[in-house]
Amino acid sequence: MSVHPSRPPKTIALLGLMGVGKSSIGRRLAQTLGLPFRDADAEIEAAAGQSISEIFATLGETAFRDGERRVIARLLMEPPHVLATGGGAFMDPQTRRLLRDRSLSVWLKADLEVLARRVARRDHRPLVKGRDPMEVLQAQAQDRYPVFAEADIIVETGDQAHHVAVESILRALAAHALPGERP
Repeated sequence: MSVHPSRPPKTIALLGLMGVGKSSIGRRLAQTLGLPFRDADAEIEAAAGQSISEIFATLGETAFRDGERRVIARLLMEPPHVLATGGGAFMDPQTRRLLRDRSLSVWLKADLEVLARRVARRDHRPLVKGRDPMEVLQAQAQDRYPVFAEADIIVETGDQAHHVAVESILRALAAHALPGERP
């Protein structure tokens, strides 16, 4: 079943644990909706002139989260787009409030085994460097899932192709639309 999308009235912010596909799914979703795509991590790196790993190593996670909050606030002032947030962005109360006020938040959720397999393939994630990905993800799930549950929409992405996840998001957006509002 194909869902015929329309342009949403506000930014769609994707959140979830690392490896869930916020960036890759987000790009496809933006293309499908005819919206610009923004990746908060890429925008942070551009603003800082350093990679996320370098920011963590030189400035620490607290400084990273401060910069993340400023970048997301700036991005949310732009016209509607699809925004891939960093895995921990929604955990910051100020960032969460900004996202709640200025976007439609979509929690992309997948089994931890799937995420651990994806995360283990690449070594660019500072929170996993030198650690067991499954242990890190289990700890993050325990901390973050109760907060992620505050998202406007929750979409189980599983271990499926990205276009299938996009279709699931489109169906969830359509179901979430209020009378007279078009997703």
